Amino acid sequence: MKVLLVGAGLSGAVIGRELAEAGHDCRIIDSRPHIAGNCYTDRDSDTGVMMHVYGPHIFHTDDEGVWDYVNRFAEFVPFQNRVKTTAQGRVYSLPINLLTINQFFGTTLRPEEARAFIESKADTSIADPQTFEEQALRFVGPELYQAFFKGYTEKQWGCSPTELPASILKRLPVRFNYDDNYFFHRFQGMPRDGYTAMVAAILDHPRITVDLNTDYHPDMAADADHVFWSGPLDGYFDYRLGRLGYRTLDFERFTEHGDYQGCAVMNYGDREVPHTRITEHKHFSPWESHEDTVCYREYSREAEPGDTPYYPIRLVKEKALLEQYVELAHTTPGVTFVGRLGTYRYLDMDVTIREALDTAAAFRTGGNTVGAFATSPL
Repeated sequence: MKVLLVGAGLSGAVIGRELAEAGHDCRIIDSRPHIAGNCYTDRDSDTGVMMHVYGPHIFHTDDEGVWDYVNRFAEFVPFQNRVKTTAQGRVYSLPINLLTINQFFGTTLRPEEARAFIESKADTSIADPQTFEEQALRFVGPELYQAFFKGYTEKQWGCSPTELPASILKRLPVRFNYDDNYFFHRFQGMPRDGYTAMVAAILDHPRITVDLNTDYHPDMAADADHVFWSGPLDGYFDYRLGRLGYRTLDFERFTEHGDYQGCAVMNYGDREVPHTRITEHKHFSPWESHEDTVCYREYSREAEPGDTPYYPIRLVKEKALLEQYVELAHTTPGVTFVGRLGTYRYLDMDVTIREALDTAAAFRTGGNTVGAFATSPL
């Protein structure tokens, strides 16, 4: 069976590899000049630093099968993401933990004391938080909300936290110990040679052909028995119902001699600072040594046609339009929508790979009877 996969990121690469090993002929196309999608890494020619070109990607998962899968194609080095934030003229540790609380309030609280102290700050009149702001006020109180969440969120999402659902903040923990590891997952690391090399290894199979700088045209589907689409869901239908909303990122690259900020990620919580964070890329490969450094200032804004989409907005207007596109997709035979863009969801890399593995397994079993979506976007 001939399969066409649109997009040479993680979804396309993993599905392609699985189907190629099952005896299918897989053609993968990508409109960009490189593989690996937004986790594309490349060495800076001047400094030798491994850059995360579309922003930092730290691999973390509790899925042992996915961890084993990526280690089949790359050597992973242990790496823990330890984020800092500059707010109100001082530097703090994130996620909010016991050190953050004691630093911010000038206290020396023990865990249970801190728990009771934060509860005293919380607005307990909010019984069922519906918005991001209500969630923050209910669980951390106004001072921590103003310092660490309000301004950063307004910059990141381009709207008031009163317009965002509470679910966004539920992913940000408060810890009553000194653990500043940003993620809880038991498997955490970075591929020693970068994500591009890992994806290249996944694509290295005689039944896989890859064509870069190649846009999808509907007549390409005639030469395939099935299409896996990892581009924007609305893009497949030429935006006939309208465009789904995304946030995109602009990067301001600069280099310095030595060590610029002493950590990989520094957030900026104050609203008057226009960028959301600065990433210093040599700290994503701490096993390497470089005299100079490469940094990116990140600015978030609404995506326009031609921009690289990063974060699906998924507010009321977008969800209504999404429902229409999902209905349209279910009436379109011979195509499965996969990945972050194809299912209009924010996905971590491990979830993307798990869904790709499961989608490939379903296709091997059912062929063209595989569903329109790897996982429902609704």
